[in-house]
Amino acid sequence: MTPAGKRKGSRPADGEPSAGAVPVQNDVPGSPTAQDPVVPRDDHVAPDSAETLHDGEEHAQEVLREHDTASRFRTNLGWWAWVVGGLSVALTLFHLYTGVFGSRTSLIQGAIHLGGATSIIFLLYPAGKKLVRRKGGVPWYDVLLALLGLAVNLYIVVEYSHLTSNIVQIMGYRGIDYAVAVLGILLTLEATRRCVGLPIVVIALGAIAYAIFGAGQSWQDFAVSTYFTARSGIFGTPIQVSSTFIFLFLLFAVVLIHTNIGAFFNDFAFRLTGRFTGGPAKAAVAASGLQGMISGSSVANTVASGSFTIPIMKKAGFRPHFAGAAEATASTGGQIMPPIMGAAAFIMAEYTGIPYSQIIIIAIIPAALYFLGAFLSVHFEAKRHGIKGLLRSELPSWKSLLTRIDLLLPLIVIVWMMLSGFSPARAALWGVGVAFVLSFLRKSTRLSFTGIVKTLEAGARTALPVIAACATAGIVAGTVTGTGLGGRLGNSLIDLAQGNFLLVLLLTMIACLVLGMGLPTTANYVVTATVAAPILYNNFDVPLISAHMFVFFFGILADITPPVCLAAYAGSGIAGSNPLRTGVTALRLAIAGFLIPFVFVLEPALLLEGTIGELIPALVTVILGMTVIAAALAGHLVVRTQVWEKTVLIVSGVMMVYPSIPVSIVGMVLAAVVVVVQVIRRRNAGTGGSDSTGRVDPKAAATA
Repeated sequence: MTPAGKRKGSRPADGEPSAGAVPVQNDVPGSPTAQDPVVPRDDHVAPDSAETLHDGEEHAQEVLREHDTASRFRTNLGWWAWVVGGLSVALTLFHLYTGVFGSRTSLIQGAIHLGGATSIIFLLYPAGKKLVRRKGGVPWYDVLLALLGLAVNLYIVVEYSHLTSNIVQIMGYRGIDYAVAVLGILLTLEATRRCVGLPIVVIALGAIAYAIFGAGQSWQDFAVSTYFTARSGIFGTPIQVSSTFIFLFLLFAVVLIHTNIGAFFNDFAFRLTGRFTGGPAKAAVAASGLQGMISGSSVANTVASGSFTIPIMKKAGFRPHFAGAAEATASTGGQIMPPIMGAAAFIMAEYTGIPYSQIIIIAIIPAALYFLGAFLSVHFEAKRHGIKGLLRSELPSWKSLLTRIDLLLPLIVIVWMMLSGFSPARAALWGVGVAFVLSFLRKSTRLSFTGIVKTLEAGARTALPVIAACATAGIVAGTVTGTGLGGRLGNSLIDLAQGNFLLVLLLTMIACLVLGMGLPTTANYVVTATVAAPILYNNFDVPLISAHMFVFFFGILADITPPVCLAAYAGSGIAGSNPLRTGVTALRLAIAGFLIPFVFVLEPALLLEGTIGELIPALVTVILGMTVIAAALAGHLVVRTQVWEKTVLIVSGVMMVYPSIPVSIVGMVLAAVVVVVQVIRRRNAGTGGSDSTGRVDPKAAATA
């Protein structure tokens, strides 16, 4: 069965054709934006034939399967598709029911949540990558694993009274309890390996090994404490948040996709930025950032959006590796974009005790600075290569956008309800309801009964990797906090840095990048928040939210940090460029993302942890610093930069970014010197004295 409402070849949303595209969702259950490649709607970007379009879609899906583990699901389920569909619909209905009438106790809620997901994962995901296209439905051993995955979790529901009774505290657990706990842990790890990937499993296995061999716990004690408690372990905070808030928001994203909001975001971005210098790339950055708000995967968003934006950027004159890098940078930034923030914001609220409604406000300035940095990098790259924008006739009209402005209503409803004090679950339910009603306003998105069923199925399948990742990340978090491993790691890091705060920040950044490689958004935040964040707020005078945002940023940026930069590799697959060169370019484009976390740790006013008098100067100097750094790395400011100018601009940019007024003023003076030199050189070039690179043109000079 396939998710509803998005059939290949479906007609676009109401409104005249534009430079946008209609996202056509398929069976990819990895994230809300795990869609078929967007389908161009204009002659100037459309493929020459339906066959070319089909080949492009197939290529995009191959790229997605290559770089996104969540997309490696079985494509030939046969009649088992009915079983997967039935389990998926039941799981979604359970969450809708508990969202309306209230959640069960945390252990029971989590067990049903994880049990339903585990059973579907074993039916949907094969044991190996080469078995994805195997025909013949589901092998018997995966059916057995699916039944066991459901059984060990339902055991908690059935035996809840026994498992939480005083008898267990006095007499201890029974033999069958130990067996179920061990089996439950092993099945959770295997399900996670299949739909999330090996890195998070390796980290979890390392945590288990430390608990048993390093901290001296017995395997039996570790198993029951990890599998039968709601305070930590598999059913700790991550899975509790996933089973109450995150699932509903992922369902909300699925319904939004059905209303073609992705096409609206594309059109809106092209209308705003498409006609300016480097317009196609700027529009790609804006569109991917907007779509990333409802995305749970940098890789899936890169492929879904990039299938449309990357060819347009290449056609405009951007080199393939730059086009792939720009898309990967923007799609990765979508994970830090409020209000969803890759679903990690909900867990951050639990870890920090700061309400979700405040976290999404706090994250606005850092996210805006990240995308401003990407815009600046694109702008100077376009200026260097003389890449213009699109013609006004090639852009969507404001009229076509206004006819679809209602598509923003679900997002507005959610944000308003959260800021008004409603719970995330209640806000998500209202968002789903509003988006569902809006889907009936257009023939292209109107749901039949079958379409409703398929949408419910898509909601569950989208959540599978998130559920598995949260469960396995809970093992890591429980071990780190329960054994004191976090404190030991923090002390070791401080000793290595010899107490130097900036060096501690740098080493923490490296640790977050390493831990984040290959992990989905939610899992990498759980791991980094447990392992790395306490180092900052326990040992230094760093506000709690600053520490958590610091590790959150760098865990996300691992997706575009070589050598394991999965989003950049996915972008290179679409662009047909060198993967490593694309990754290095993405790192350059996202340089603002690597500077901003240091700034808001040193100057918490950027996270609204200070006065307006502290915020404004910090904001101004950061923007100026980002501008000159982006110009230096692109090799163009007023004219093309020379080597010494690049060096001075980078140094001055870092000085301006550093939150100290005297240091920033010195940086401004240095940058101003370069600007004056470049203006003079451009003037000389205009009068025949030299070209824009500073080289004298003999013929022009002789003529002068």
